[in-house]
Amino acid sequence: MPRQRIAVVEDESAIARLLQINLQAAGYEARTYDTGEAFLASLATGAPDVLLLDWMLPGKDGLDICRIVRASPETAALPIIMLTAKTEEIDKVLGLEMGADDYVTKPFGVREVLARVKAQLRRAAVPGAAAQDTLRCGALVLDLPRRQALADGQLLALSFKEYELLAALMEHPGWVCSREALLQKVWGYDFEGETRTVDMHIANLRKKLEEMGMGLYVQTVRGAGYRLRAPGEDGTT
Repeated sequence: MPRQRIAVVEDESAIARLLQINLQAAGYEARTYDTGEAFLASLATGAPDVLLLDWMLPGKDGLDICRIVRASPETAALPIIMLTAKTEEIDKVLGLEMGADDYVTKPFGVREVLARVKAQLRRAAVPGAAAQDTLRCGALVLDLPRRQALADGQLLALSFKEYELLAALMEHPGWVCSREALLQKVWGYDFEGETRTVDMHIANLRKKLEEMGMGLYVQTVRGAGYRLRAPGEDGTT
């Protein structure tokens, strides 16, 4: 069975080498790139399973790379974990707005990074896909085996976490899901105090649905969380 591939884009050679050694020791195939441009060029031969992406890079920085990766249908769902020394909330929010799925601040423990890589890979497995091929809510359809989201038959270009959030809401349309429950289900581990992460990803998901004329599908339930409901099912239009 081929090993899962992890790409590390980090211009500090000591950090890049440390991550590569520990990822390989954990059983992954790890490749390092010291610029974003070098990583983008590598995509011609295939995308990795997870991208560890430094924020501050020479040339195109981490946010630039994140935008480019998310803009391509071939890599739009690639899990991205940002590595950065930036710790202010606005910086975290900016990274999430650009499409990052997770965020690790330097200095970090290698075990923490490995745990987050494992969580991203576990989420990519889509538990339950074998038992059910599609999820439906009105004109929204998730093709689970292909990991595709369709809005009235048109493909939605969603990030990894946006897809996971939509899937979580579509499993029980009409039910209210709390931010804490969505964190646990989609991120796979405790993000205590980081429920804003859910809000930012929901905002991005809703924006993409609005562009397809389906912004009303994701509803905010004040003080409780979010739910997915097709317009008209509860009197909305």
